[in-house]
Amino acid sequence: MAPSSLARNSACWILLGSAGCFLALSLAVLLADPIPGDAAARLWVLGYGSPAVVQAARVVNYLGSWKVLLPGALLLLMAFPAARARWWLWAGLMVAVGRARPEEASMGFPSGHATAAAAFFGAVIYLAGSLRPPVRVAVRTVSAVLIVLVALARIVLRAHWPVDTLAGIALGLLLASLATMLSSRR
Repeated sequence: MAPSSLARNSACWILLGSAGCFLALSLAVLLADPIPGDAAARLWVLGYGSPAVVQAARVVNYLGSWKVLLPGALLLLMAFPAARARWWLWAGLMVAVGRARPEEASMGFPSGHATAAAAFFGAVIYLAGSLRPPVRVAVRTVSAVLIVLVALARIVLRAHWPVDTLAGIALGLLLASLATMLSSRR
């Protein structure tokens, strides 16, 4: 099997899984808000919110903001020929929708930071396929960890419910997978 068809096949499965998760979480929010266990999971995460952890979360939070992701996207376009080939697919990965936040009246479902981080770092994971194996593994591992850290930071900073961040990750990975599938079409 050619590497490009393997990447497309992986992207297809991740797209389907992410779409299923996002749809399930969206339906749960629409039909059963508050989500059973969401408040307990939030309190559990907040229990680790020492001043040092909150300060670290503020730093990690920037990894899901346009101030970091816009220059990061430009770097991806310069570093990876696959990203340059269909730049418009990779440039359009940031999205947001609506649900009330835990401590504000503004909307927060899904988490825009988690969506943007998962889309961006998900794209990095796919684009890293062209790197040598040890570098590829390191880049993909760091990218996956950063997606999780951004999602946790949004909870620690009291900006989102856990379900909001999970839905954001699912939507971001869905978008990164879709962009990967579309960019690998000939």
